[in-house]
Amino acid sequence: MLKPDEYKQIIIDSLLFLKKEGSIIVNAYVIMPNHIHLIWHIQNNYTREKIQLRFLKYTAQQMKFRLIDTKNPSLQDYLVNASDRQYQLWERNPLTVDLWNKDILIQKLIYIHNNPLSEPWNLVNYAQEYKYSSASFYEEGIDIFGLVTHYDDE
Repeated sequence: MLKPDEYKQIIIDSLLFLKKEGSIIVNAYVIMPNHIHLIWHIQNNYTREKIQLRFLKYTAQQMKFRLIDTKNPSLQDYLVNASDRQYQLWERNPLTVDLWNKDILIQKLIYIHNNPLSEPWNLVNYAQEYKYSSASFYEEGIDIFGLVTHYDDE
């Protein structure tokens, strides 16, 4: 679903909106062809459940609208038999892991930045070459979307 860059951009735009409103701080991310990894901090006065729901709902709606507008037949792949929705673009219960200390955070950060290098993806030769990742921010200080806050800068 996320293979075309236009769908990755929907995710970036949603994260930028949440960052601008002050509900999240993004420390790391990678948007893969069929999944994403995020290291984010939900800010005071917001709950993880609420922010996650808003993020998933908005991005799913935008992707669905894009599929409808382009008459993309793959929309049918997301049809579900549910009372509260016609389509399901994200998994119902996304995996959430609390990062209890800096060592675990760094371990997960390395893992997500290396995701584009791993099998079966092999998307780039070096992590920082992958556009839809925060690896270039940590390796070269480049944040093309203006999204990332270094985990040491909070």
